[in-house]
Amino acid sequence: EESDKENKIQIETLGNRLNAALARIASEQKERAENLEFYKSEFFGELRKVLDNIEGFEVVGDRFLFASEVLFDSGSDIIEEEGKKQIDKFAKVLTSVSIKIPNNINWILRVDGHTDKTPLKSNLEFDDNWELSQARALSVVRFLIDKGIEAKRLSATGYGEFQPLRNLD
Repeated sequence: EESDKENKIQIETLGNRLNAALARIASEQKERAENLEFYKSEFFGELRKVLDNIEGFEVVGDRFLFASEVLFDSGSDIIEEEGKKQIDKFAKVLTSVSIKIPNNINWILRVDGHTDKTPLKSNLEFDDNWELSQARALSVVRFLIDKGIEAKRLSATGYGEFQPLRNLD
């Protein structure tokens, strides 16, 4: 009986410790989420100020859209000079805001590549628009890395013609 009593006390103590640990984890997760929301808001606010009047660029919700015709020639994944200037401005703001984000907030910027529905004409480099869109996203990611953005904070995704930003036909 004495042994059972001690076991019950130990189980109860472990249960209390587990509950306290779970409550602490939930509190920390909530705090991280609130911090992320704060920095996300600051990030978008700063970028809107800097990039608001740039031709070929628009803010839609929590997305920043660069017109592909400003960044790339048709059928190409090489960033044009004007596009490099725009992405460079973006990178500078991203750098200034990202250094303020605490290390315990794991943020990632996803760079999406899109194309229109026009099939590629005798392009020996890309089999289709899907490959082209992926290559474009990767070109932007590599450019951002060259500008000092950590690679672990970037992701490249290509959507080809399957998720157009707007009707480009």
